[in-house]
Amino acid sequence: MIALPAIDLREGACVQLVGGEYDAERVRITDVLGQARRFRDAGFSSLHVVDLDAATGRGDNTGLVDRLVRESGLVVQVGGGVRTIERAEALLDLGAERVVVGTRAVEDPTFRAELAARRPGRVVVAIDVREREVLVRGWAEGAGRHVTDLAKELATLPLAGLLVTAVHLEGALGGPDVKLYQELRDVTAAPLFASGGIRSLADLEELEAAGCVGAVIGMALYTGALDLERVAARYGSASGELQS
Repeated sequence: MIALPAIDLREGACVQLVGGEYDAERVRITDVLGQARRFRDAGFSSLHVVDLDAATGRGDNTGLVDRLVRESGLVVQVGGGVRTIERAEALLDLGAERVVVGTRAVEDPTFRAELAARRPGRVVVAIDVREREVLVRGWAEGAGRHVTDLAKELATLPLAGLLVTAVHLEGALGGPDVKLYQELRDVTAAPLFASGGIRSLADLEELEAAGCVGAVIGMALYTGALDLERVAARYGSASGELQS
């Protein structure tokens, strides 16, 4: 399993939110590229970038996203408001290793099938959940779908994986929803990336045992609950399709 530090972009800064609530911003770092390089220098090989403004229709951080892809020196998977094939392919052509698509991929089977077919093994579908309901539009709305039902629908596509975020645990440092990933492993063979609530090496070990190939970590790295170098030494890189 590989750990990917998260850089969530809001108004040109790197932020961390609690429970996906914009009013509950706990971390704000203005030197975004500097933060990416700190992750690189600690020993991480990959980075997870999300444009929160684009995801929620508040604007975008396109220029900053592009700079992170080009200049961070890390393998980057990027998402947040990627709702057209053109933008997805532009990010991949720029140098992103994987592109993450959420709302439109959840709601539009034709879009996700076409994108996956055009870029096999390079597309991750983000499934954000609160309890077990799939959320869309930057966690703002319920899609009326159960997470395992959606995972089954996606099983035939040539995806790089599913990024499943337990939004109800996001940023709370209360531990991940390990059972969620065990349930998903029972219904899909797609690579699973976990996100939400991760606070310790023991949490990462549980997610690895549950069959996850990757874990996106935010708050625990920014607050010092997890030591950068220790996590990087254990989970900072991986072989195979998760590393270029």
